[in-house]
Amino acid sequence: MLNDNRIRIIIGHYGSGKTEFAVNYAMKLVDEGKKVALADLDVVNPYFRSREKQDILEAKGIRVIGSSLGMKSGADLPAISASVLAPIQDESYDVVLDVGGDSVGARALARYYSYFKEGNYDMFCVLNANRPGTRTVEDAMEHIRSIEAASRTKVTGIINNTHLLRDTSIDDVLMGQELAKKVSENLQIPIKYVSALEKVARLLPEDIEGYIFPIKMYMREDWM
Repeated sequence: MLNDNRIRIIIGHYGSGKTEFAVNYAMKLVDEGKKVALADLDVVNPYFRSREKQDILEAKGIRVIGSSLGMKSGADLPAISASVLAPIQDESYDVVLDVGGDSVGARALARYYSYFKEGNYDMFCVLNANRPGTRTVEDAMEHIRSIEAASRTKVTGIINNTHLLRDTSIDDVLMGQELAKKVSENLQIPIKYVSALEKVARLLPEDIEGYIFPIKMYMREDWM
């Protein structure tokens, strides 16, 4: 059972696997019987956006909110639909916000900050220790601080999603866990999830810090 607050904001550097986690997270919420809305607020990266999986998500009963220009025509344009506010305000929804991967992208979140009250939201930072920009403790901490400043919202949890796509090994995840632990200790932000492909997740030690979150690859085709 996912015991997070009703509004979940997912941030992370480009290539961290942020969107993959957001999609899997929304799927998990539905499996737990929740009424779910997933809003794609990524106005920075035109690739691997959660809105691209609209058909799969809606087939699961997830409300998908993307560009104000329409899912298809606005796919590559930085236009956010005003309808994002509806599920944020409607407490019958569990909300997942997939936000752009840096401080520039996080500015799109700032317009909603008045709705993010303590006890009503969580903002999770997805860390991949294999990606430039978050390979060191100092870089990862600066990444978090810059997003907090731009969004006017505090990060409440860290997600270790260290991966090499389908070549990910348990050693990769454990290496990323060391980075996540140091960032957690320095910023006093808990590790909430350890995310990995199902075949790797089942090999992780049960006492690892954070909830083990097995994922599937929805955002990349088999040949990618």
